[in-house]
Amino acid sequence: MKTVLITGANRSIGLETAKQLSEKGLFVYVGSRNLAKGEKTVKELTAQGFQNIKAIEIDVTNPESIAKAKSIVENEQGKLDILINNAGILGVNPQTASETSVTDIREVFDTNFFGVINVTQTFLDLLRKSDSPRISNITSGLGSLTLHSDSEWKYYHVKTAAYGPSKSALNAYTITLAYELRELPFKVNVIDPGYTATDFNGYSGPGSVESAASFIVKHTLTDENGPTGQYFSNDIEDETGISPW
Repeated sequence: MKTVLITGANRSIGLETAKQLSEKGLFVYVGSRNLAKGEKTVKELTAQGFQNIKAIEIDVTNPESIAKAKSIVENEQGKLDILINNAGILGVNPQTASETSVTDIREVFDTNFFGVINVTQTFLDLLRKSDSPRISNITSGLGSLTLHSDSEWKYYHVKTAAYGPSKSALNAYTITLAYELRELPFKVNVIDPGYTATDFNGYSGPGSVESAASFIVKHTLTDENGPTGQYFSNDIEDETGISPW
């Protein structure tokens, strides 16, 4: 049985992704910054018939918390097959380039960028023990510099001084990581689940969590011939789903 860790999985897209992977027969660690909330979520999922799901406390901004989570996974599973770096924050609004404070920008980067690096580097040795390790970094269309430079893009006027740049940085890191691991069986990609209606954005997005999670699962559970170092977006309207960087 393959094992997956999803950060920020006690609600919204992360939660739905956990459900779908559980249904596919994976053992799912539901990462939650607050263990009580995570355990409450798992209790509800178990009551609904989902199996092989366990809550695990992990605060991506806290190295101690990450190390403790890694120790639990190592002791219980011996390896990790899939890491889905889903935890993220939007930050304060509005986010103008001229007035958003460095403190506010740094807070977003600590979770969305540095947090991903902390988690990934900590769990890499467990992922190396898998026959087909996968790392999916959950990004956003707002991280695409190409689209942000296109005045015809439907979200062209949605500019954020913290959130978007944190995802652009995440995209760049993912390219570098994928390149470094290219000779190993790793597949490392960034996945944009699309503009989805969640509490993250006040339910303003047109997409459903089911569609978003399904897209993440599709581009995570790839075979040995699957792509690596790629940027997939659920908002790209063609069969490849490949987004410009």
